[in-house]
Amino acid sequence: MSAFIKTAGRWGGILTVILLVITLLKQLIALVSFLMVAIKVALVIAFAGLMLLIVLAMLRGRSRRRSEAEEL
Repeated sequence: MSAFIKTAGRWGGILTVILLVITLLKQLIALVSFLMVAIKVALVIAFAGLMLLIVLAMLRGRSRRRSEAEEL
């Protein structure tokens, strides 16, 4: 009976460590995928902001050219 308890204890410990590693890997994969999504969203927002700034610069340039043309 004592040998059975020792063997079960060892196998139980090994099984517990394996399950903990699997759980840790699942959480790590979830964290990495969340970070990748956050980076992608930030890149899309930055790109949209850059495009908006380009459009605003073009519109300002047009209005300045129009006002300079009217002054002459």
